[in-house]
Amino acid sequence: MRVPPPNGLELGMTMISGHMTAFCGHMSSCECRAAASGTSGTLVGMRAYLLSRLAQTALVVFLSLTAVFFLVRLSGDPVLLFLPMDIQAKDVNEFRQRLGFNDPLAVQYARFVSGAVRGDFGESLRYRRDALRLVLERLPATLELGVTALLLTFCLAIPVGIFSATRRGSLFDYVGMGAAVLGQAIPGFWLGLMLIYFFSVRLGWLPTGGIGGPAHFVMPCVVLASFYAARIARLTRSSVLDTLNEEYVLTARAKGLAEWIVIGKHTLKNSAIPIVTLAGLETGQLLGGAVITETIFAWPGLGRLTVQALQNRDFPVVLAAVFVISVTYTLINLAVDLLYGWLDPRTRREVAL
Repeated sequence: MRVPPPNGLELGMTMISGHMTAFCGHMSSCECRAAASGTSGTLVGMRAYLLSRLAQTALVVFLSLTAVFFLVRLSGDPVLLFLPMDIQAKDVNEFRQRLGFNDPLAVQYARFVSGAVRGDFGESLRYRRDALRLVLERLPATLELGVTALLLTFCLAIPVGIFSATRRGSLFDYVGMGAAVLGQAIPGFWLGLMLIYFFSVRLGWLPTGGIGGPAHFVMPCVVLASFYAARIARLTRSSVLDTLNEEYVLTARAKGLAEWIVIGKHTLKNSAIPIVTLAGLETGQLLGGAVITETIFAWPGLGRLTVQALQNRDFPVVLAAVFVISVTYTLINLAVDLLYGWLDPRTRREVAL
């Protein structure tokens, strides 16, 4: 049986279908190439961003050390603190010459920079040991105290902020925010002294200071966490309140989702960016705040060592401590910036651009 030739309409539709198939195949290949180039561009952008932040970290550390190098020399001559009162002037001059303090300030700074690049901050004037190694030996005690206080801060502040936001105007909201304001208003050194007086001197429940078992952590951690927990609790409340009024939260509730799912999945993650920002800053400031707390509770950490080094004009130890603290602080900020990319994909696109 002879097949009739296709008419003009059928022939036209066949040709259009063929062209559309070819065009779709071409578009698919273009999309694949675009996706590959987009992934490559994102990796290149992230690499450039990390290199830029590391360069900023090095610059911040260098400027911090430079400022401290000149400032500590305004405190006076350290040589006189390590020599007897009846020593002769020629012996003082000989000791200064041996330590390099008779050299011009520019020469001392150049010698310091060349040593700091190699990780050599000199020898402690008091302990006669390598300054950086001495600082690193005291760092674990400070990190133990700081991490414990940070966990206490998050365990208290974030739940209080969330419950205060979800129960706005309730008794819990008033009590929680009142305690937060009180925590920000009380000076840490006064709170530490009051805790020692009541719980150590009067009641005898807790040790007055030092490092040891879990009981030694209670009062220092409370002092450290009180101020920072108050700030994070208030910020968490305001951030969650702003997010609760968003349309996607109202839609999730209209769908009949459980309240804990609405809060945990839709509200908390989208309100976490300002909380993470403040938490990153507070984590770095815990190292600075530990100076006062370690001094009050005789905690053998980096903060107490820094205070003693300042009092004794032990310049190498002060500079080594500033180096460790500044590096830790800037690396924490870098980790917070990278965490933004997980919380908010828009930041990843901005980095790629």
